[in-house]
Amino acid sequence: MGRTDRAAFVVDQLRDEIERPTTELEYDTPYQLLVAVILSAQCTDERVNGATPALFEAYPTVEDLAEASEEDIYPYIQSITFPNNKAGYLAKMARQVVDTYDGQIPDTIEDLETLTGVGRKTARVVAQVAHDADALPVDTHVFRVANRIGLVKEDATTPKKVEQQLKRVIPKEEWGEAHHLLILHGRYTCTARSPDCHDCPLPEACKHYDRLQRLPGPIDGL
Repeated sequence: MGRTDRAAFVVDQLRDEIERPTTELEYDTPYQLLVAVILSAQCTDERVNGATPALFEAYPTVEDLAEASEEDIYPYIQSITFPNNKAGYLAKMARQVVDTYDGQIPDTIEDLETLTGVGRKTARVVAQVAHDADALPVDTHVFRVANRIGLVKEDATTPKKVEQQLKRVIPKEEWGEAHHLLILHGRYTCTARSPDCHDCPLPEACKHYDRLQRLPGPIDGL
């Protein structure tokens, strides 16, 4: 099975298995989405969702957040990983949005990447989810699943390379959906430590599963 056929099969199968292929971060506005995605770096969505309601109540708009200091923001996100760094990112990001973009969250990847705390993945997530941009963000789950299944070549050793190769085998109109399908599959089935291959809908297309089947069976006495 070639990579293009493999990708089509994977997307179709996951589409049948996953009812709502969308972000699990809770937000109402592009501002809230941007904040949540910045906080989600190396942190679970569940933990982020537990912290953001109080943060958004205290700072309901980006203008409100721009008036806050790093020290003001920290107590609201201290349960998040790297709270000191992220408090600084949020304070600086908000001031940049107010000063440079008149309080409007940028809607392009290029402009989003100018903001403090916003890297390649964060910019693409916000642009795709909030503005339906043609983007296929690669986080740790997408990176792992794409490599395990064989959607990318063995030289896809960076998120950027994985993104570029996935875009070649998945139609542009499916990039956003595929991003969420692969994330959710990686989060709940194809997990990092103990992938649930027995309850996976993709064994016939998965190179990792194929390798497992070729391992020798248990030997008595060992």
